[in-house]
Amino acid sequence: MLAVRVSLVCNAILFTIKGITLVVVNSLAIAADLGISFVALGISVLLYYAIKMSNKPADVFHNYGYGKIENVAEAIEGVILIGLALAMSFQAILHLLRVGEISSPIIGLICSFLGILINFWGASFILKLAEKHASPALRAEGIHFRLEGFISLAITLSFALVIVLHRVSLFTLAKYVDPVATLIVSAFITFPSVRLLREAFMKLLDASIGESGQMDVIKALTKHFDSYCNFKDIRTRTAGRKQFVDIHLVVPAHSSVKNAHTTSAALKHEIASSLSESEVTVHMEPCTGDCAYAKGDRPCPYMQEREFKESGAMSCDSLND
Repeated sequence: MLAVRVSLVCNAILFTIKGITLVVVNSLAIAADLGISFVALGISVLLYYAIKMSNKPADVFHNYGYGKIENVAEAIEGVILIGLALAMSFQAILHLLRVGEISSPIIGLICSFLGILINFWGASFILKLAEKHASPALRAEGIHFRLEGFISLAITLSFALVIVLHRVSLFTLAKYVDPVATLIVSAFITFPSVRLLREAFMKLLDASIGESGQMDVIKALTKHFDSYCNFKDIRTRTAGRKQFVDIHLVVPAHSSVKNAHTTSAALKHEIASSLSESEVTVHMEPCTGDCAYAKGDRPCPYMQEREFKESGAMSCDSLND
């Protein structure tokens, strides 16, 4: 919850700075940036409740927990930002047709520079926590902060350009800088927001865990290969920061319930230590005799291993006697 508190404080400070700047400077680009901060402030509140709910344990109504609420928050943020970008693009085009004058560009330059510092620091802090806790909602918020940092950078450069054009008496050309900067800001918002929305939507459709996570599952299976005959139907999915793994293991027909349970527990522990916030389910199936050994009339290697172990145990017993 520390990341959410940092997000709320930073967004409140940014909203206040941009609101005061808009009154003094009268810039469309600042208005667009203020709109983004207003959305970010609302998203921070939503994020607080989303993470709080995602930490609730599974119950009779939600057997797999509430992890997907983080993906919902991620998708909502993407939709709102895309809508804001389209609205600001429309306003920028209208201002290109009827340009206005920017007052006090130096104040706009200073305030936008403050926005750069706050946003990039907030992005770095939140993204580190998002990686640590594997939280998609925090990752979305971190990307949002970084995005706002680049937007503040674009606006700062636009104010610097206006100041330069005023110094060389190109006042007419300076009037077009603000709407053009707003269009650039809208483009900055749109593309990452579309990607964010697409990723959130795919996760809501029970997308598989990442490729590195899938490789960790295979490595765990390889480590315990001598405890089962075969594996099949590996299924994975994500729900917020939670990762679910479902595996079917084929065990030797002669294997006892105790041995099967030991194999299952060892495999679950191995996968859980590799995948953070994971829940592993292992289904055991007895061998039906349709393997390559049975079809080729060859003895089962697991049966031979069992007989070897039993004979070794008997030899130890006789020596002890």
